[in-house]
Amino acid sequence: MPIKDKVALVTGAGQGVGQGIAFALAERGARLALAGRTYEKVEQTAKEIRERGRDAQAFTCDVTDEYEVATLADKVVDHFGSLSILVNNAQTVINGRLLDITDDDYAMVMDSGPLATLRLMRACHPHLSGGGAIVNLGSAAGVRWDPSGYGIYAASKEAIRALTRTAACEWADDGIRVNAILPLSTSPGLATWTEQRPDEAEAYLSTVPLHRFGDPESDIGAAVAFLCGDEAGYITGHSLPVDGGQVLMR
Repeated sequence: MPIKDKVALVTGAGQGVGQGIAFALAERGARLALAGRTYEKVEQTAKEIRERGRDAQAFTCDVTDEYEVATLADKVVDHFGSLSILVNNAQTVINGRLLDITDDDYAMVMDSGPLATLRLMRACHPHLSGGGAIVNLGSAAGVRWDPSGYGIYAASKEAIRALTRTAACEWADDGIRVNAILPLSTSPGLATWTEQRPDEAEAYLSTVPLHRFGDPESDIGAAVAFLCGDEAGYITGHSLPVDGGQVLMR
């Protein structure tokens, strides 16, 4: 599936990794539907894409709201006429040790992660049939040997990877490929973490063989664009770390 002129829906596209993915897809000719809770943020991303000479439209969507998720795909198709790519990036992050987090914390992370991912995949399925592609966002937190302090986030990301593998198998005959990436990227969240816990951030960076965090557009976005294109036409159900070698999956 060539990316050029295809319509791609990216959630959480107002900043960070989601914004970088949107930029990368637009650079390769995709038409972008950008979704996020704060319209001003996603509209700013859309404005920057339009300034690059590409087509983009902002949509307001809280991925924890069942109705907003259920109607988003139809709104995108009403505007663009089609939908070929879905990138599930939006996710609320709450970290803490298991004895400190609350049931509400757990529910919020799961609602915004695997439940929202499942709902969006189901809502977009009719439009993606016959050649569409889905890329979901996993995390190295889910496969690292010690997820202490990141347990519910890790659990949510592993649930997303399980849903990714399941959809890849169940929807292969529908012509839909489904993959996941595990990114390590600069982001507002990473910047806050680095500022608040510089020693921890420096120690973590020392475990990255390429000795840097990824760029949201040129590193993470490029990988997503690859998975959505013809070159990856025989890849589905796969989890691809895009992390400078920090996680070695077997």
